[in-house]
Amino acid sequence: MIDRLIVIVPTRGRPQSAGRLIEAWRATSAEARLVFAIDDDDAESRAYADVIGESAQLVCAPRMRMGPTLNYWSRVYAEDHFAVGFMGDDHVPRTSRWDALFLEELRRRPVSIVYGNDLYAREIVPTAVAMTSNIIRTLGFMVPPLQRHLFIDNFWRDLGNALGCLTYRDDIVIEHLHPVAGKSEWDVSYVENNSSTTWSHDELMYKLYSERHLAIDVAKLRATHLLD
Repeated sequence: MIDRLIVIVPTRGRPQSAGRLIEAWRATSAEARLVFAIDDDDAESRAYADVIGESAQLVCAPRMRMGPTLNYWSRVYAEDHFAVGFMGDDHVPRTSRWDALFLEELRRRPVSIVYGNDLYAREIVPTAVAMTSNIIRTLGFMVPPLQRHLFIDNFWRDLGNALGCLTYRDDIVIEHLHPVAGKSEWDVSYVENNSSTTWSHDELMYKLYSERHLAIDVAKLRATHLLD
């Protein structure tokens, strides 16, 4: 087991955003690994390879949307990393050694979830997050399997609160440059992922998950990791 944090960034059609994140990563990260997960039909795949180079890992799989992509790769990396994180390609870490600070928090409990200040949602939901990998290994997922894109951060918040293991660090800034916050332009991916179709689907799927499965998964984590 590598006592380290690895952060997965599902991305599509935005190699310029990958470049921006890499620059911020170099300026702020202590030792976390960065992985960009792209789709095998992305027209910008060559541009991603050029932008990323040796600065981060680039992985590729068939298109599954963000939630399933995150589940696919998080299961891979949870096998040999202490902690797994998520950022969108529109997140930018601003706080020096943010990853070391995250790891300090994650090591305080046998099961733990931590997030910082995205300068928009702030404490309300974790739009970028890190968690101990035993959560993923126990549940078999990082995101409820039927979530395409939205309400994923609601799950991390609700799971962490139910387990009493959620930590918010207002002093650790990982800015979210989302168009809803007025910090970027609407592109094809933003339109698709925030459409009424995606919203309706993901809202219903999370409602059903939270009603039927969340308590079961919380109990599973408590029993497996002997939590009080």
